[in-house]
Amino acid sequence: MTMMTIPPRPALLDTPEQDMLIGGRRVPALSGKRFETRNPATGALLATVAEGGAEDVDRAVKAARAAFEGPWRRMKPVERQRILLRLADLVEAHYEELAMLDTLDLGAPYSRTIMGKARAGALLRYYAGQATLITGDTIDNSAPGDVLSHTLKEPIGVVAAINPWNGPIGMSVWKAAPVLASGCTLVMKPAEQTPLSALRFGDLCLEAGVPEGVINIVTGLGDAGAALSSHPDVDKIAFTGSTGVGQKILHAAAGSMKRVTVELGGKSPNIVFADADLDKAVPAAAMAVFANSGQICSAGTRLFVQSSIHDDFMARLAAFTQGIRVGDPLDPETQIGPVVSAVQMDKILAFIEGAHSEGARPVTGGRRMSGAGFDAGYFIEPTIFSHVGDEMTIAREEIFGPVLSAFAFDTVEEVLARANATDFGLGSGVWTRDLATAHRMARGIRAGSVWVNCYQMLDPGVPFGGYKMSGFGRESGPHHIEDYLETKAVWIKLD
Repeated sequence: MTMMTIPPRPALLDTPEQDMLIGGRRVPALSGKRFETRNPATGALLATVAEGGAEDVDRAVKAARAAFEGPWRRMKPVERQRILLRLADLVEAHYEELAMLDTLDLGAPYSRTIMGKARAGALLRYYAGQATLITGDTIDNSAPGDVLSHTLKEPIGVVAAINPWNGPIGMSVWKAAPVLASGCTLVMKPAEQTPLSALRFGDLCLEAGVPEGVINIVTGLGDAGAALSSHPDVDKIAFTGSTGVGQKILHAAAGSMKRVTVELGGKSPNIVFADADLDKAVPAAAMAVFANSGQICSAGTRLFVQSSIHDDFMARLAAFTQGIRVGDPLDPETQIGPVVSAVQMDKILAFIEGAHSEGARPVTGGRRMSGAGFDAGYFIEPTIFSHVGDEMTIAREEIFGPVLSAFAFDTVEEVLARANATDFGLGSGVWTRDLATAHRMARGIRAGSVWVNCYQMLDPGVPFGGYKMSGFGRESGPHHIEDYLETKAVWIKLD
């Protein structure tokens, strides 16, 4: 087996003050303000970053508008395709650096962040293909006389992308790729907790030949995101994050009738039937929630286990969970690192304390980790609760941390009703060897993704998104690019 090599400290960090990317140039905030980004595993300062405000958002939108009105939107599809393919090569060539920036900024183990390399390249190449597949239709209309009608597909304009902190470089690629394929331009705001890899990605975009102003990156706090959401010259918003923030973005966008797609929170059910392959289901059920320290919107945080195997399954699950290695994100053996910040840690610990007070029974974990290697960071033990009532807070609200609620069930009808008894509908899992059960569950669960005998699988060609309070719109898949296009009807009277 080849040992994983940890790359050196990224060269980006040799510049302790990181500025925004606007109009093809790195620039400080007009206010001169900066904020800190720190390593959540050690508390060490990584960089101070330009704290963009409304005035910086305005100049970024102006740069994006100027680029859109310039030659970019009229560039031949094959030229945009070539740029995306060059960008894919560059991202892959520099992915060790990008993954290390995410490890240092987010706290995710390098063994996890480096796994995004294949997906990043695949996404960019998939959308490179989409760039040459944008077509309108010729429509046989019923109008009187000799009238030709057809449609044109045109880029919608300036897009605002507001990204979460739980997968920084992956989100940067996922948001930028359809923009570049469609001929739109972009103002991206990365989360203030994890801005570094987005800035490096912006540099690589320029190196790949993306024209100045087509990709702009405004770093800042919540007020910058609010200014971007309400800016009158932004044509579309693509947001991934919490449901509460998503609701605020929808309100802000209403004034100028922006097109909006939102991928929001989740409280996803993961359902294990008695006939499941437990050797596969046990570790998968654990990592469906504990991967990335539980900081995944589609994490399988509600585990339903059929009653006849419940006790055995829970014993095996507890043993597996107790063997998960939590520690230094730079250790190749580490499986789980810290959560992203002290604020997030305190929020998660409050949920755990609330679960105790509501009567849920702890199976394992439930504490902040302390001692050598842990005291300076934000480490929480992987935590399992059993005897959780469906109405308890931890069963209803998104925790976004390494906390699993487990339930017993008896029948298909019962578990479908309970699985769907949530405001969310992003992901779900089903573990069974019975084909009829698998199909029945896949049809009955109200969620954007149903993973059968697997969890968290993604592919550039397969759509991803939510039902209900988990948002609307789909990312990936052949129809994703339609969210970045306007459809224009053209009528030509020939007689």
